[in-house]
Amino acid sequence: MTEIKATESSEKKSLNFIEQIVEKDLREGKNDGRIQTRFPPEPNGYLHIGHAKAICMDFGIAKKYGGVCNLRFDDTNPTKEDVEYVEAIKEDIQWLGFQWGNEYYASDYFQQLWDFAIKLIKEGKAYIDEQSSEEIAAQKGTPTQPGTNSPYRDRPIEENLDLFMKMNNGEIEEGKMVLRAKIDMANPNMHFRDPIIYRVVKTPHHRTGDKWKAYPMYDFAHGQSDYFEGVTHSLCTLEFVVHRPLYDLFVDWVKDGKDLDDHRPHQYEFNKLNLSYTLMSKRNLLTLVKEGLVNGWDDPRMPTICGFRRRGYSPESIRNFVDKIGYTTYDALNDFALLESAVREDLNARATRVSAVINPVKLVITNYPEGKVEEMEAINNPEDPNSGTHIIEFSRELWMEREDFMEDAPKKYFRMTPGQEVRLKNAYIVRCTGCKKDENGNIIEVYAEYDPNTKSGMPEANRKVKGTLHWVSCNHCLKAEVRLYDRLWKVENPRDEMAAIREAKDCSPLEAMKEMINPNSLTILNECYVEKFLAEAKPLYYLQFQRIGYFNVDKDSTPEHLVFNRTVSLKDTWSKINK
Repeated sequence: MTEIKATESSEKKSLNFIEQIVEKDLREGKNDGRIQTRFPPEPNGYLHIGHAKAICMDFGIAKKYGGVCNLRFDDTNPTKEDVEYVEAIKEDIQWLGFQWGNEYYASDYFQQLWDFAIKLIKEGKAYIDEQSSEEIAAQKGTPTQPGTNSPYRDRPIEENLDLFMKMNNGEIEEGKMVLRAKIDMANPNMHFRDPIIYRVVKTPHHRTGDKWKAYPMYDFAHGQSDYFEGVTHSLCTLEFVVHRPLYDLFVDWVKDGKDLDDHRPHQYEFNKLNLSYTLMSKRNLLTLVKEGLVNGWDDPRMPTICGFRRRGYSPESIRNFVDKIGYTTYDALNDFALLESAVREDLNARATRVSAVINPVKLVITNYPEGKVEEMEAINNPEDPNSGTHIIEFSRELWMEREDFMEDAPKKYFRMTPGQEVRLKNAYIVRCTGCKKDENGNIIEVYAEYDPNTKSGMPEANRKVKGTLHWVSCNHCLKAEVRLYDRLWKVENPRDEMAAIREAKDCSPLEAMKEMINPNSLTILNECYVEKFLAEAKPLYYLQFQRIGYFNVDKDSTPEHLVFNRTVSLKDTWSKINK
């Protein structure tokens, strides 16, 4: 009997239902104790956060139980697929921390699927239908009303074979003919009512070129590909529950009388990852990109994995989030704040702390010697004792946040205001003495005096003050562009809201999208300053701008023009603002 790795009773209580199924199969010796899964994306767009959940399940199950997860591209629709998407999908999977066992394509099996379709025609289990898609849909009936047979259902076998050949050699135009499986037009499961299994597509395929003109449908290619590869557990999302009987039927047909016993692929379904304020349909994401409503698939506002990566999310934070929300057999809408919380928790442990001023006003320490510069030691990450330190320079003129000064402050204002002391982080305690304004009344300089006996590390540095502010030295910092990203959509459930807008206004999806987009989803600040420690920082370098939020170096950044993206704020302010 195969040994099961997760056997402690405390561990068993935390198993999700898929893991429980796998452990039961292992105990019963099914598939000779072998575990094989697959991740089967269609290369018609970039992966989004919803795919991350499926990736964690498919690869996670295989890893936990000593099995293998293969990557198989469902490339059965050449009109929408591209090599660009293939490469992007592989990059995203590896970035998330997973590696596939083998790389397959549905197109690897086009000949086997074609031969299988020929076999079904010869056995009287498939026929060529010349009805239009509208006619086929109408004669399928409804879930409560049986369908009616196609007028072509009893077409002679030889005629079906001849027309099927013509479908593939280019003699039949797209939409004129399809191959349907002959099953049961009265079956309560609509998917059994003679499903289409082949259609004509004349667009060249990115791998097979013009070899094929007739292409298999997903339901026909999916289960058979699992069978050909030896998949044991075919894990899908809940919309495929009603497809499972058809999956099993086609496996039974393709096995050609073989007694599979406990050696056959089984499909199991789990809930999708649905997030508030997020739209994840590839079709809608493609519209956003093509219409220029975002800056490409990796725009940090997009729910794509590459978008989250560019924004500064870590793969660990996404995996932890998926693990926290779990897997069930019912769909639910998860609050986007849960994902942001997982990101904060992870980045708090790994992000390097730095000083950055994004809305600057000059602070002059009037009693500090002109020309003097001190090197202050800054801890890289107080959560990690092994993170080390770096140097930040202190001088007479500093940049501070404009929001950290108030000339006429209320009693419980603990930042900089005339007569009040604050600590400048890693440096001295200073007392504000006043400010300077321009002719319009705008504050252009703030003045303070420092206490030379309160440098960090000195005995008097422990003197209590009610506020600690960050800063950068005017002559020892770098100018930077900072991009503040927020949620792309104004509404909690953009999919349902878009449908409602389209129905009410009889408008296009694009027009409905434009109405829902958050106009403040991107704010670009060009007059920002960061400590020079960040001169050589590269993309995917996780940072915390102290007291501001978590940030990442953008791919547009250069040594001459630094660009930083806000990953997430330090606290969840969205929920409070939008209550």
